[in-house]
Amino acid sequence: MRITFVSLLTLSLCFSACQTKEELNMVVGTYTDGGSKGMYSYTFNQETGIATPLSEVEIANPSYLTFSKKGDYIYSVSENEGDEATANAFSFDKKSGRMKLINRQKTQGDHPCYIATDGKNVVVANYTGGNFTTFETEKDGSLTPATSYNNFSEKHIGPDTLRQSSSHIHCAVFAPDGKQLIVTDLGADRLYRYAINHKRIATEKPSFTTIEAGSGPRHFTFAPNGKYAYLINELSGTIVSFLYQGDQLEHLQTVYADSVGGRGSADIHVSPDGKYLYASNRLLSDGVAIFSIDQASGKLTKAGYQLTGIHPRNFIITPNGKFLLVACRDSNVIQVYLRDLNTGLLTDTKQDITLSKPVCIQFAPTE
Repeated sequence: MRITFVSLLTLSLCFSACQTKEELNMVVGTYTDGGSKGMYSYTFNQETGIATPLSEVEIANPSYLTFSKKGDYIYSVSENEGDEATANAFSFDKKSGRMKLINRQKTQGDHPCYIATDGKNVVVANYTGGNFTTFETEKDGSLTPATSYNNFSEKHIGPDTLRQSSSHIHCAVFAPDGKQLIVTDLGADRLYRYAINHKRIATEKPSFTTIEAGSGPRHFTFAPNGKYAYLINELSGTIVSFLYQGDQLEHLQTVYADSVGGRGSADIHVSPDGKYLYASNRLLSDGVAIFSIDQASGKLTKAGYQLTGIHPRNFIITPNGKFLLVACRDSNVIQVYLRDLNTGLLTDTKQDITLSKPVCIQFAPTE
């Protein structure tokens, strides 16, 4: 069964008026060169796996987005270049799913591809810009002009002449303890660590961890316990496991998520119970690698592999752990998979959400 945005739009008023704890607010970002308008909101029932469209807002290439902590604002990138490379702030009505643009700010770096917030700061990773930009939030949810602009040296670039000829900042993640910002540099094979004191990011002289040459660090995530952290490398297809202690990252293990050399590993997430890790791969054998996590050591063991649609980018797991949703950009669908809570394995529910070039899925924070 395929769910189209237009065909179910008329049903959205009922869902918005009678939401239950099973129904989540969900917003999807897209690439807009294939006909998409921009961002789309839905309710997603985390017991049935059914998505119901609510609203849409026009914005160019919102390839990554995040919610404010209370879920009443959305921050997205516009993955463009020059003056059209922006960070965007939207208000979000949880009942109707309506999104309204508040303001836009230039990122001062081309092709912003990731955005994150800790409640005060909003940080944008600029891929071809080779830098990240920091903004602050106002009481009305709007973004201030950039408060810092962090460019990276090209002295420590990686060996891949196509994608590592300069620094490429791919994500910036706030540590759960609020003490660090972790920034990945795909071009330089480095993880940078910036201290955060009293909600202010100390952007001078960051510490860094060097990843094996040619790896291409892309996305980074923490386990729910905040003790273990995991990095997916786009080029090598490896996952690096770390023990996070204070301001240090201690290497634990390196395993392959991509065993066929596709050189397109993309996203990484841990299940809400902390027992399983998932990583998406593109370009060859498109799918999601599945690992069990040893709770005592944080180390990974391969549990399975789920083939998906074409070019799986970002994916997300429902808060109750029951479903995993994958944005398959080149299949123009979001696939909904049922998770086996005991084995971590996935089963396609065939409840696809049809949408032009979906690339990012986010759930609004629950009460």
